[in-house]
Amino acid sequence: MSGNQFWEEFELEVISGMTITAALMEIQSNPVNTKGERVAPVVWEQGCLEEVCGSCSMLINGKPRQACTALVDRIIEETGQTTIILAPFTKFPLIRDLIINRDSMFENLKKVNAWIDVDGSSQAGFGPKISPRVQEVMYSLSTCMTCGCCVEACPQINKRSKFMGPQIIGQVRLFNDHPIGKMKKPERLRVMMGEEGVSGCGNAQNCVRVCPKKIPLTDAIAAIDRDVTLQGFKDFLGLPDREE
Repeated sequence: MSGNQFWEEFELEVISGMTITAALMEIQSNPVNTKGERVAPVVWEQGCLEEVCGSCSMLINGKPRQACTALVDRIIEETGQTTIILAPFTKFPLIRDLIINRDSMFENLKKVNAWIDVDGSSQAGFGPKISPRVQEVMYSLSTCMTCGCCVEACPQINKRSKFMGPQIIGQVRLFNDHPIGKMKKPERLRVMMGEEGVSGCGNAQNCVRVCPKKIPLTDAIAAIDRDVTLQGFKDFLGLPDREE
């Protein structure tokens, strides 16, 4: 590691069912390294402890994962190694130790209007009907935690690229499929036409391999790619935007 970064090594007794988060908490309670030196406690982010908030993202033996659900004994069994290497993500600014700044992902959500506008009406009642097929797709996309695993694994995201990443494309599809959200579908698709958008995908498919929620991100990318093409033709022909 360069600059002020360095490796610290700790030794722990493995307890059945121990997660990486639990191991880090054990280290934090008694931060003594393998040299017998008392050091500054390791810091990391955590919230829900049940793979919902997405805050405990880190590289575990080089793979983007959630620390709260990564079982120590299972990792040892899979790798045959008793040493587990933890490191921060590399595609985000490092704050300290295992904490990174994921603000870029939330700023990208703003760029694509990743929300549902309200019309100001106070009338209560049933919302628009959504077919079971679309519901199934939307539910899967809605489980995204903005954890950053897909961004970290994507080779197209680097210092030379403006590509926003697969997570954003998945959210564009989610809100475009919503009966009210689709009113801003053309605006979202026009963002996807730019350098930051869907053309930046190199089809490595790493995103679906590392997604903790098993979201079909490549399906979303393909769907948005088709929609972008259609929107491009509409814009070229000067056709007006219509609510679908």
